[in-house]
Amino acid sequence: MSAPPGEALVPRIAVLGPSGRMGRAVLAAARGRRELQIAAAADRAGAEGLGAEVAPGVLVGADAGRALDACDVYIDFTTPASTRAAAIAATPRRRAAVIGTTGLTAVDDEAIAALVKVAPVVLAANFSLGVNLVLGFVKQAARILGPDWDAEVVETHHHDKRDAPSGTALAIARAIASGHHSDYDRVKRHARDGDIGPRPRGEIGVSTVRGGDVVGEHVATFFGAGERVEIGHRATSREIFAQGALRAAAWVVGKPPGRYDMLDVLGLA
Repeated sequence: MSAPPGEALVPRIAVLGPSGRMGRAVLAAARGRRELQIAAAADRAGAEGLGAEVAPGVLVGADAGRALDACDVYIDFTTPASTRAAAIAATPRRRAAVIGTTGLTAVDDEAIAALVKVAPVVLAANFSLGVNLVLGFVKQAARILGPDWDAEVVETHHHDKRDAPSGTALAIARAIASGHHSDYDRVKRHARDGDIGPRPRGEIGVSTVRGGDVVGEHVATFFGAGERVEIGHRATSREIFAQGALRAAAWVVGKPPGRYDMLDVLGLA
C-alpha cells in the first residue's frame, strides 16, 4: 500500500458477509467517505446479493481469497465458521483484520491467534465508543466496590441473535472480574434454575433476554447494602458499530502484528 508523496494513504477495505446486518451497516457507513475505500466484498455461496454492486465498481463475489487479495484490511462480522476460514486464508497473506464475530470457539480462536502472529488484528465484542467506556467504568467500579457488592449483567438483543450470552455481556463481566482480581471462569453464573442456594460472594451473574428487534442493551448492576449502582448502554442503531469498525480498519493498517481492541483504537488502553 503506497501513496504519492504528501498524500495520505487510503486503506482498501474488504467487507465479508455484506448480506448480513452488520455487513450492510458497514457498507452504508462507508458511502461518501474519502478517507477509506471499499475495495472488495465477499459472501457465502448462495447468499442473497451475490453479483450486486455494493460500492463503485465493487461486486459481491463468493471467493473470500480474491477479496483478501484486493484489500489492505478486511472487516468480518459473519459466523464463527466463516471467521475461522477467513483468518486461515488471511494468514499467508498477512492481511490486517477487524473482527467483530461473536460466539467464537477455541478452534476459531486458534485460527485468529495464527493470524495475529503475522498481521495486526482488532478483535472486539463491541465497536461502539459508549460500550468501550462502559468497560472502563465497570472495571473501575468493581475495583472500588469490591466483591462484597453483588455484580450482575443483563443483556437484551433481537430474537434472531444466535449466541448467548452476547460477546459484549461477556466482555463486561470479564471487566468486572478483572476489577475484582478474580478468575472469571471460576466465579461466573450464566444460568439459575431450581434450588441454587445462597449467592456466593464474588459471583458474577450474566442473564440473557431475546425478543423483538432490539439492537443491543447491556446493564451492569452492583448491589450493595441499601443501595445499588447501574452502568448501562443502549444501542438504537447498528451504525454506531459500523462507524467504529471503519475507524478500527483505518487505524490498524500499518500497525505491527498483534492483537488489538477498541481501547487501543480509541487511545484508552
